[in-house]
Amino acid sequence: MHCVSTNNTNKFGPQSKNLSSIIRGFKSAVTKRARIINPNFSWQRNYYEHIIRDEKSFNTISEYIINNPLKWEIDKYYEQKN
Repeated sequence: MHCVSTNNTNKFGPQSKNLSSIIRGFKSAVTKRARIINPNFSWQRNYYEHIIRDEKSFNTISEYIINNPLKWEIDKYYEQKN
């Protein structure tokens, strides 16, 4: 077994308990399980990120999250499972 030492120092400290590392671990675990069911499983490559800065923005995003699943059946990529 080979050990590779990387001398990557980060001015923000260790990066093992930040949001990125938590998401990376979650996605890794989900991918392993999902590929048992569907070997072609993959995550969406890009995503849209938005910082909520006021109540109007919060309400708009909340409404989208609540109502979006109701529109899935009319989405061209929706596959209905019976």
